[in-house]
Amino acid sequence: MTSSKALSDLFGIEIPIVQAPMAGVQDHALAVAVCDAGGLGSLPGAMFGPEALRRELRALTTKTRRPYNVNFFCHAAPAPDSGRESAWRAVLSRYYEELGIDPATIPATATRAPFSREAADVLAEFQPPIVSFHFGLPAADLLAKVRSWGTLILSSATTLAEARWLEDHGVDAVIAQGLEAGGHRGHFLSDTLDDQVDTATLVRQIVGQVRLPVLAAGGIGDADGVARALAQGAAGVQVGTAYLLCPEATTSQVHRNALKGPEAGNTEITTLFSGRPARGLWNRLMRELGPRNPAAPAFPLAAAALAPLRARAEALGRADFSPLWSGRNPAGCRELPARTLTLELGSAL
Repeated sequence: MTSSKALSDLFGIEIPIVQAPMAGVQDHALAVAVCDAGGLGSLPGAMFGPEALRRELRALTTKTRRPYNVNFFCHAAPAPDSGRESAWRAVLSRYYEELGIDPATIPATATRAPFSREAADVLAEFQPPIVSFHFGLPAADLLAKVRSWGTLILSSATTLAEARWLEDHGVDAVIAQGLEAGGHRGHFLSDTLDDQVDTATLVRQIVGQVRLPVLAAGGIGDADGVARALAQGAAGVQVGTAYLLCPEATTSQVHRNALKGPEAGNTEITTLFSGRPARGLWNRLMRELGPRNPAAPAFPLAAAALAPLRARAEALGRADFSPLWSGRNPAGCRELPARTLTLELGSAL
């Protein structure tokens, strides 16, 4: 079992708290604020093309000299399936009609790309101290390139089997993602959710079974939650939802309103918004289609058909078609500067 001090020393940080990378609701500003508070700020790279990634990394490294993390997805890009995408648009047709959208004008695009050679080439210009991955690890040659800079490698595990697999493939630390966590589930050895467990159980299962530092992720939103995770054997924690109301986050107004609303604690795992299981707040689309509708195309293709519905509804102040990512414990989600929140999270250490 690795101590929190050993983890902090490994990462070069003062507080063993990693800000979860949250694609779509943050840029470099949130990462910088967390880094400067002594935690590990993270930049999500999955939705950035090469130029946008370069721009964000340049801004981040200009504004802080502290260690930081850059995160990428490692999914296999699905083959185009025009039949399934047409069927998905047919399911959504009543909503297009309601909002006056012509589905024929909607391009079929993927908004999230797996880690690529182009992304690795951009990273080579900056050689970040830490890179994390979701959905396993990238191809061996890409991983070797990242390692060649002396970069530490992290990845998420949702089961003990995945944690052991990651250890066998040479990661430097494991993020134990419990069922409470908001956003996309990081599973990669199995598509079933049946063997997924809560954060505390997962941490207990993994600690002692691997020789790596374990970070607890999911449902941790305050200093007491941090202290409990460390007492259970975690060397540190990863926190996401608690940062969504920070001014440095780019969380949309409808998402902010939902997180502050009376239904903020009502979450479910859904495949509607991307095609892959992810936890978010209930909204109209989830209620009317069911949270895991089989018509949704494979990740990440489901999102394209929803994009104009989301944009039109959000312009009207409605979250009907928006992915309102949130963990099961949004009580820790407060309108605080990210620096203040990070220091509060670390106050029990």
